[in-house]
Amino acid sequence: MAKIAFILLCHKDPDAIIQQALQLTAAGDYMAIHFDASASSEAYQQLRNALDGNPNVVFAKKRIKCGWGEWSLVQATLNAIESATVAFPRATHFYMLSGDCMAIKSAAYAHTYLDDRDADFIECYDFFESDWIKTGLKEDRLLYRHFFNERNNKRAFYACLDLQKKLGLKREIPADIQVQIGSQWWCLRRRTIEWILDFTRKRKDVMRFFKTTWIPDETFFQTLVRHLVPAQEIECRTLTFLMFSDYGMPVTFYNDHYDMLLGQDFLFARKISPEADELKKRLGALYASEREDFIVSNEGQNLFRFLTGRGREGRRFAPRFWESEATLGRGRELMIIACKKWHVAKRLAESIRNSTNYPVVDYLFNEEHTPLPDLGGIQASLEKRTRHRRALTRMLFDYYETDRMVICMDTSNIELIHDFYADRSKTKLLEIECSFTDDYLHGHAIRVGLLGEQAAEETFARLLPTIRQDIHHEVDRIRDEEFADHYRLREDALPEANAQALSDFLDIPMERALDIAKTEHLFVD
Repeated sequence: MAKIAFILLCHKDPDAIIQQALQLTAAGDYMAIHFDASASSEAYQQLRNALDGNPNVVFAKKRIKCGWGEWSLVQATLNAIESATVAFPRATHFYMLSGDCMAIKSAAYAHTYLDDRDADFIECYDFFESDWIKTGLKEDRLLYRHFFNERNNKRAFYACLDLQKKLGLKREIPADIQVQIGSQWWCLRRRTIEWILDFTRKRKDVMRFFKTTWIPDETFFQTLVRHLVPAQEIECRTLTFLMFSDYGMPVTFYNDHYDMLLGQDFLFARKISPEADELKKRLGALYASEREDFIVSNEGQNLFRFLTGRGREGRRFAPRFWESEATLGRGRELMIIACKKWHVAKRLAESIRNSTNYPVVDYLFNEEHTPLPDLGGIQASLEKRTRHRRALTRMLFDYYETDRMVICMDTSNIELIHDFYADRSKTKLLEIECSFTDDYLHGHAIRVGLLGEQAAEETFARLLPTIRQDIHHEVDRIRDEEFADHYRLREDALPEANAQALSDFLDIPMERALDIAKTEHLFVD
């Protein structure tokens, strides 16, 4: 009978991971865990303390820091696979999972399903001929080398790409492989996994090639399986049920989706809402049951539209998108940097990016050209971003696959700050106190349209007291609100004093906070 070794890459929520591991191994299956090296040592130790005594759980011997779209995700997967193949010689299949996946069939059903089908389950479509990639880079993912992360360092990512194009540094794909693309959620037989590991040791040229491609977790395993396995032994599909909304974001499943999920011709589903406690409880009990009488209708798309059209439980009519996503989600933490001097906040934001694994977004509600991912058009204008601010911010949390995020705002955005504080998520505020010279306020008046480029000095002199008073009024309004978790950086304070505020705001050690507080020329105009 089939025995599954689940390969789990994760970076947060150790309690949920422990629960997931206990549920899946209780039926006799196995799990190999790679816990991101950028996560806290306390969270990792919590996992080890809870699971080290479970003979059906193993941890990757080497932990690495993973970044979305980078080779590190593939390497972490390979590290977990290698540990699993050694620790679990009886495992017949290796199944890639994420922390927000849950079984929608019993273990008995899953084992019989795999026993009846001698095949590898993986999406693998021709990279160049298929239309699997809907937006963004396509050929450039492969034909040029990528050394920077597009999400964390967009400017360097595209500068490097443009330079290679300018210098004609397009490279050749290894001649004997045909690059494939597909979902990273696969289930492969042990023989296939062993062939892949052997291939990685022998074909250093292919490994070098994929290590500098962009988003290799959508091409590496897909290409190798097609290269190594006879076509008739590949089922070009995933066994994990997932859907995408019209905005290109993964659909989240809630309590009233239980029956719909069980009716799909899949073994697992992604993504289960963190707030769907009843759904998680029922699905958790399902895998360990002996149930095998599942009626597969496979009408997931239509049923989902119907359920969503009906609205969530307790609502008669379906909400509009920005109403249905009108909360960031319980358990998430939004950290707002409020500063009138945008360049100061941006310097601080860049230092936070480099020192933590938090995604940081600059003035998304103030600057039209703030770099943002394509979120289906909701990010297209300042008016749309502001009107659908919670929906936009929730989509950014989902896009970056995080529960903690930093954004920058102007101190004039008091209504936006107040609105985020009213959400069920946790909100923190870091106010940066700056001094304002007359020269700075002159430039500010031009930027916001109070003065023209050629305005007379006398005009500015008359406006200056009003502009200065307006800035002070913004600060007073923020103070009057008495927001919880409100911290301050002061331009005239020593780095040690500012480091304490940063440590509390970002929830990071003082040493790291001090490095950020000492950012060179932080307050220089």
